[in-house]
Order: sequence, then C-alpha cells, then structure tokens
Amino acid sequence: MDRLRTGKSLRVAVLLGGNSPEREVSLASGICVASALELAGHHPRAVDPAEVDLVDIDWRQFDACFVALHGGAGEDGRVQRELDALNVPYTGCGPAASALAMCKSAAKQRWLEVGILTPDFVLAHAVEPMHVITDRARSLRYPLVVKPDSLGSSLGVQIVRNEDQLHNAFAECQLYDPCVIAERYIDGREFTVALIESRPLPLIEIITAGQVFTYQAKYHTTPNSPETDSPENDPPITRSFPAELTSRQIDRLEQTAVAAAEAIGTTGLVRVDLMLSSADEADEVFVLEINTSPGMTQQSLAPQAAFQDDIDMPTLCDYLVRQCLAQEVLR
Repeated sequence: MDRLRTGKSLRVAVLLGGNSPEREVSLASGICVASALELAGHHPRAVDPAEVDLVDIDWRQFDACFVALHGGAGEDGRVQRELDALNVPYTGCGPAASALAMCKSAAKQRWLEVGILTPDFVLAHAVEPMHVITDRARSLRYPLVVKPDSLGSSLGVQIVRNEDQLHNAFAECQLYDPCVIAERYIDGREFTVALIESRPLPLIEIITAGQVFTYQAKYHTTPNSPETDSPENDPPITRSFPAELTSRQIDRLEQTAVAAAEAIGTTGLVRVDLMLSSADEADEVFVLEINTSPGMTQQSLAPQAAFQDDIDMPTLCDYLVRQCLAQEVLR
C-alpha cells in the first residue's frame, strides 16, 4: 500500500448514523473518518441516511462516498444497491458480498461449502416453539454462543452454558433480529485479521476478562488500560503478533482470513474474526464471522491493525477512497 497521499483533493460524502441498532457506533466511526479525510486534504461532509434519502441528494457535488454505516441497510447491501443505481463510487463491498457477510448463517454455509472451518451451528426463528429450538441446540452440546443472525458490534452475543439459560438468551437476541444463531463454543484463542483487499494487516489477539468480546468492551473502554475489579468493566487487551505464536500459526490465521474473505467476494477494508482451537495441537482455525464495514473509531480493531503497520487514519481513509474510485473506473 502506497503510504503517500497524492492526487487532487476530493469531495467525499461520509455516510454515518442510519437507523440500525449500531447507530451510535456508526456516528462515532463517521466522525473519525471525516476528521481523517480532512487531515488527508479532502473535503468530507457527513450524510445521515436516517435524516435524508439518498435519492434526494445531488451526488454531482461529491466525487465519492465513504460508507461508515454499521448494521441494517448500510451493511446488508441495500445502501450499496442504491448507490450503484445512482452511479456513486463508494468504499467497501458491493451489494452481494455485503448481504452474504451480514447474514452469519449464510456466510458460514458458504465457508463450509468451500472447506473453511467454522463452528457447527443451528438457526432458529422467533416463530418456532422454544422446545423445538431447545432440541435443535442440544445437538451441538453446551456451552454455545448465541447471537443475532444479522447484526454486528457484538450486540446480543452471549455464552449459554445450559438449557436453562437458552430461553433468555434467545429472547434477548430476538430484540435485535427474529433469526438467531447458536453455534458450538470453540475453546481457544480469539484473533481478528483486518484485510485491505487480500492483504492482511498485522493480526490482533483479543483477550477479555470474560469469554465474549462484548459491545461494552469494544466501544466503551480504552484498549490496554489497567484492569478493574469488576469483570464487566475490564477492557479488552489487544496486541499484535503475540510472541507465543509460531510463524506457522500466524500463516494459518492470515491464510484462513484471506480465504474466508475471498469466498464471500469482499473488497476494500474488511475484518475477519477467528478462533485458534486449543483442543489439540493441529492448529485448527475456525472462522467466526466477517465484517464488511468494520468500526473506524480510534479504538476499533481495523484502524489499530493498520496503525501497527505504520498506516495512520488519514492515510488509511485516503487510500480507501482513492481505491474505490479506481474500482469504479475498472467496472
């Protein structure tokens, strides 16, 4: 990646906010992106799809669009289809890849089809009787990870250790999505690999006080700050290239992340979450999910990974905008 910012200043619409449950995070991401683009010499303007319809915007006043939306229409392909119809160049994935990645069960099915490991799972809908869901979940064996099928930022994600906890877990997830996924809990170490196209940025290991990297840990704590007495307040501890990883393990994690993204057909900046199993010595890597619109706040994982590669936020955002314009020329 060329770290030199060259070329003319661009007029960039930064899409932020929206109507999804991840609105708060999207607003924070968009503000950081706009600030970074301004530092890179561009002219950003914040646009909130919750306040203005995209079809009502005079897109001739913009050179490109930076999609900093998380969840909902901004990440499941609907906004991307609108922008395509309006002939607006935009950052990130196209409609098909966005829709596939946003639906966790569909993405997992795709990975299984191409031979990529992902935890065994079952899918349930709110209209199904709870005893049917319980029987289906029992086939996976406890503990399970239960989460909304089409939502990010770890909203609703929880570990269920027995059938007594399953009903409440499903009820909470269904506040966000009528479809809920339960998957086998993988005992091991959690990593995330941010990719720019097919190029891995330095991987990050995620260590939390609990067993789930929660919404609170992602966005309401400061990375690498001292631990507190309350597990609920403990921040994530992140570090790049942990010393105890072998070069083979690093290669496996990075290669799996690239293969997972290629199977979905992603473009631009994405983030792949993985587990390195500790069940045996085979270094099995399981793909948990892929995020086609990763957080862009100062403590978000993708910008942290870029920073470990000496890529600051202005350079990263500048590159993503120029790259989307180059993609537009190739279409």
